[in-house]
Amino acid sequence: MLSSGWARVRALLPERAALAAMRRSPRQDLLAGLTVAIVALPLALGFGISSGMGAEAGLATAVVAGALAALFGGSGLQVSGTSGAMTVMLMPIMSTHGATGVLTVGVLAGLLLLGLALARAGRYIALVPAPVVAGFTVGIACVIGLQQIPHALGVPARESDKVAVIAFHALVDFLARPHWWAMSVTVAVAAALLVGASLRPTVPFSLLAVGLATVVAEVAALPLARIGELPAGLPSPSLGFLDPAVLPSLLAPAIAVAALAALESLLSAAVADGMRHGHRHDPDRELFGQGIANLVTPLFGGMPGTGALVRTAVNVRSGARSRLAALSHAVILGAIVYTAAGLVAKIPLAALAGVLLATSVRMVEVDAVRAMFRSTRGDAVVLVLTAVATLTLDTVLAVILGLVVAGALALRAMARDASLDPEPLRNDVRLQHTEDEHAVLAEHIVTYRLAGPLFFAAAHRFLMELSAVTGVSVVVLRMSRVTTIDASGALVLGDAIEQLERRGILVYVSGIPDGHHQPLEALGVIARLDKAGQVFATTTEAITAARDRLHTTGIVPRLAG
Repeated sequence: MLSSGWARVRALLPERAALAAMRRSPRQDLLAGLTVAIVALPLALGFGISSGMGAEAGLATAVVAGALAALFGGSGLQVSGTSGAMTVMLMPIMSTHGATGVLTVGVLAGLLLLGLALARAGRYIALVPAPVVAGFTVGIACVIGLQQIPHALGVPARESDKVAVIAFHALVDFLARPHWWAMSVTVAVAAALLVGASLRPTVPFSLLAVGLATVVAEVAALPLARIGELPAGLPSPSLGFLDPAVLPSLLAPAIAVAALAALESLLSAAVADGMRHGHRHDPDRELFGQGIANLVTPLFGGMPGTGALVRTAVNVRSGARSRLAALSHAVILGAIVYTAAGLVAKIPLAALAGVLLATSVRMVEVDAVRAMFRSTRGDAVVLVLTAVATLTLDTVLAVILGLVVAGALALRAMARDASLDPEPLRNDVRLQHTEDEHAVLAEHIVTYRLAGPLFFAAAHRFLMELSAVTGVSVVVLRMSRVTTIDASGALVLGDAIEQLERRGILVYVSGIPDGHHQPLEALGVIARLDKAGQVFATTTEAITAARDRLHTTGIVPRLAG
């Protein structure tokens, strides 16, 4: 047992080939890492402030989580750090439990992610339906945008756990005493990012716009709120925030954070695979890397992190070839923390609000959302419901709600695919008998073809249809096209057979597919029929036996040929 457990852990550790790849194109990877660091700096600062943990926490996450996930993760192109979705999830934790609660949740989430990796759960997390992911992304984009309203308008943010309420009060406060400098900076930075990204995607407009806004604000002495003083460097590792007494109350938030980190990281890694031909990530290794990152990052005052889609996309577009690019991005940000904390402190909050507003707009893939709206009504319902729930309720509850509704719609569609259709006897049998005998048999024998999944969502409809059969002596159930049978379906089928037999109707079964005997036998549905010789491999055999039975009992007299 111990040796197999160690083998599983060893399988998740970085491969030599992946580490050796870091030496193949160092110049290209270092340039890509520099580009990503330039893009990541304002995002790390902005998301740290939005979470309530502060800009220094965002930087610590980008440095520590970015480096560890790059080394231990399952994607050579993934860039990890702070993210908008994670920021939204951390806000209520910060409001309820404070910074120590957020740090503790990060450690617990890291342990949970390691558990998921060891359980090889990566392949299952990727099965979340696309409309749920799209709706969640739209909702998160709206939350991030509303979060920036106070900074964009230059007014203090009021306390509330609902971003829409905070945004509304900020607008009321602004209209009472309007001042335009903060809004002007926010709009200018956001416009520069959106227009610049469409024209020159490889140019780091976020850093350029924030830098220019900072210079103008300093030279003109504009009355704008700044980030404020930052510590020069990362804090020393510490476990002082861990309080065993509060661990039970933080377990549920930790599960939610771990689920989000796993989902967002694997989706981002999958997008990176699509952007680089021939590249494939290892989902279990990616969970392992994110687990290590989230386990260690809180020790340095960082918040929980995840694979970041925007930075990963920039990394791939900048020509990254290995995990050296993501690692160098973290090292460059670390150098900024140690050498330029004073300059970073002068950045206006309105400029960061512009960066995050532009990021929220770019998070939503309009074409993909429009396509889902046009695909099916169910996809549109799931997307809208998940987005609205993300905005108004809770991020984890929104995903759960989306999954439940998507699952219910999928079950309904599967139930509709299941069918129970009567078929003429002449299409089923190639027997030697006269036309007169065939006509007599057709009056007494009816065949039904069961097709599709025979499971709980469709089983009761089968029961009602079969129970309504009248005026015949034998029912032959053709099951060769049944795709699946669960316990509910098997029990309902057994009830239908018993009801038919109580009314004197013989039941024969034919063509049970391989693998479907187990639930029928385990629940005793066909044991009695099999013992009585009423279960056959083919329909022809079943009807032959039914004909002989009808002749033997005298229900159908033998006709001269």
